[in-house]
Formats: sequence, C-alpha cells, structure tokens
Amino acid sequence: MPVQPTEWIWMNGEFVPWKEAKIHVLSHVIHYGTSVFEGIRCYETAKGSQVLRLRDHIRRLFDSAKIYRMEIPYSIDDYCEICLEVIRRNKMEACYIRPVVYRGYGDVGVNPFGCPVETAVAVWDWGAYLGPEALAKGVDACVSTWSRMAPNTLPAMAKCAANYMNSQLIKMEALMGGYVEGIALDVNGSVSEGSGENIFVIRNGTVYTPSLNHSVLPGITRDGVLTLLQKELHKEIRHQAIPREMLYIADEIFFAGTAAEITPVATVDRLPVGAGRRGPVTEAVQKRYLEIVTGRAEDIYNWLTPVRS
Repeated sequence: MPVQPTEWIWMNGEFVPWKEAKIHVLSHVIHYGTSVFEGIRCYETAKGSQVLRLRDHIRRLFDSAKIYRMEIPYSIDDYCEICLEVIRRNKMEACYIRPVVYRGYGDVGVNPFGCPVETAVAVWDWGAYLGPEALAKGVDACVSTWSRMAPNTLPAMAKCAANYMNSQLIKMEALMGGYVEGIALDVNGSVSEGSGENIFVIRNGTVYTPSLNHSVLPGITRDGVLTLLQKELHKEIRHQAIPREMLYIADEIFFAGTAAEITPVATVDRLPVGAGRRGPVTEAVQKRYLEIVTGRAEDIYNWLTPVRS
C-alpha cells in the first residue's frame, strides 16, 4: 500500500509542501528510533468528515512522549486542532492521520537530551489495512517465532517507533511464510498481539483478551471493542493470559486496531478458526463498530470529532 501523497504536511508549527517535509540524515530518530506516533482514521459520514477518537489518540501520544521524556510544545487541545487543520488544508474527506513526535538533529550519541523534540502531522488516503476482503473473509495468521518485548526492557504501553522493529520482524516472517499477519507471544509464551493490532479470542461465548501486562499496546480500538462487548452484546470478558493452543481451538478470533478496524482471523498456523470464516460475535462487533464510526448510527459514545464545525 504505497503512500498516496497529499499537498501539505504540518511540521514544527508550519505547513510545508509534501515533498519538502524533510529531516537531516543525522537526526537522532534515524539512528535510535526516538519517535512516538499515532495512527488515526477520519471517516466520511453523512454529517461530514469525522475523526475517530481524536482526543484519546492524542492523549496516548502525549503519554508515550512522557514515558520517553519528550516534552511536546503544545497542549493536547492544540494538537487535536492541528490534526483537524491538516485535514482541512489538504481538503480530505476521509483519510489516515499520522501525528509523530521525534528527536531531531543535534547529537548522534545515545543520549537524546541534546536533540530537539520536533513534531509533524501528515494525512493520506489509506484503505483496508489487511486487504479489501479481509473484513468479511478474514485473514490467515501464524504464531510468530518472534516474541514481544519482555517487561522492563522496552515500554509496551508507549507507541514508540523502536517497538515497531519487533513488529516488522513479526510481519515479515508472516508474509514470507504465506500468511497475512503474525501473532506474537509474550516472553512467557502467552498470546500478546499482532504486529500492529490487539487480539480477541472467543470460546464458548466468552471473550478473552490479553491484559496490559502481556506486552500489549493499550489500543484505542481495543477500548471501543470492549465497550461494545460489555454494553451492547453483554459478553463475559476475561483479561488474562491466553495459552498459544487456545488459538487452535477458538470459536472465533479477531484483530482490532485503527488501521485494521475489526478483522476476523480465518486460520492460525493453517488450522481453521471455528468454521474458517467470520463468526457471529466478530460480525456483531464489526457491524456495530463500523455503523458508529461511519456515521450510519448515532454516536452515543462521543467517539467522533467533526473536522468542519
């Protein structure tokens, strides 16, 4: 999915043309992965363009920056408005939003404190992350040989670029093996998450998902799914360690993430999940989630922020 250029990118307080949005090759972020970022979706609805969970995403951006001692020179409200203005400036109706905070040019040692904290926001058109048919048919996944970070090594609760080197290994291994996505285990061998998605496992009507101490990112879509499962589908939810073998005997499995939305898993390690297609709980969550985010149903959870007031 090559990036589709737009006209403007916001960088450090000003708009610059897409092709001129550049950093120095000796910027700290290039050498040490010192950036935190978010991925946010803007949907075209009958009420106009609406951004999904904007403030929640930007709050998590600030949380990630705080963990890495990067002081963002804007307030959360300011950064939310910046994202909206980037969408407006590029005349986008629906798009993917990428705010990023990174250490720039200043010092090439490991110590980051001598490098400035810089900011940027870009938007572009991005379709179904795991493929156009994935939402209905599901995807083939494998259990990765790469584990997620051990506790007290890299902070899994921070959405940091460095963590995604681990995600890349998981993703590349899956693709080279003929799968669409990989499922990583944590350091103790329990299910953690996909390369860029949280995971939910359904067995006998009960929904299981790894708790935050299993090296998972506290996903914004994950939070929305939990809301729908609890308040509307009235499902029992267990936040716990999930053994690998439970993936093989699950009735349903689905990924949840801003890019992936709600994507069913059809097979794990070539074994069909349930009937090998989207199951009823997954379908119900997916249907309700997409109704709300695309404006086909009332936004009763106040998830959407209008781009143009």
